[in-house]
Amino acid sequence: MNKRPRMKLQLNQTDKILEVLGWVSVVGIWALTLTNYSILPEIIPIHFNGAGKADGFGNKTHIFILPIISTLLFIGLTTLNKHPHMFNYPSQITKENAVHQYTNATRMMRVLKLVIVVLFGLIVFRKIQIVNGHADGLGTWFLPLTMGMIFIPMLYFLIKSLKKKTTI
Repeated sequence: MNKRPRMKLQLNQTDKILEVLGWVSVVGIWALTLTNYSILPEIIPIHFNGAGKADGFGNKTHIFILPIISTLLFIGLTTLNKHPHMFNYPSQITKENAVHQYTNATRMMRVLKLVIVVLFGLIVFRKIQIVNGHADGLGTWFLPLTMGMIFIPMLYFLIKSLKKKTTI
């Protein structure tokens, strides 16, 4: 691997908003989980099939798995985001395009961090609704929504990265 430029990027307003929304979402998934834990039955749905129907059940302590995983992913991706020179890029990184490519990649990472926490929070919310009798599953819309929320931003930022490649 060649020596890519290392730099500390300045966050603009969009980046700051994405970071704040991400951290608020992390706090939100924990608040949702902790405030509802005591009212959960001992057995809750812990796995769902592709149609959004519960097909696995376990102890209510499993409700903490998604907040734990989303928090670890969020913190891990936040740490990784401080080192954009380590990312994989679809084009050669040079001194001329590094700021644009790094900014684009770190913004994509911020969007994906937020999406992960929001999706995990939505699953926790739906689990709570299911055990309270207000829903019968995640819904048939959940899998396409999840795929869209992950792949549409990735495609957008990839196209943005490739467009910059052709202008340099």
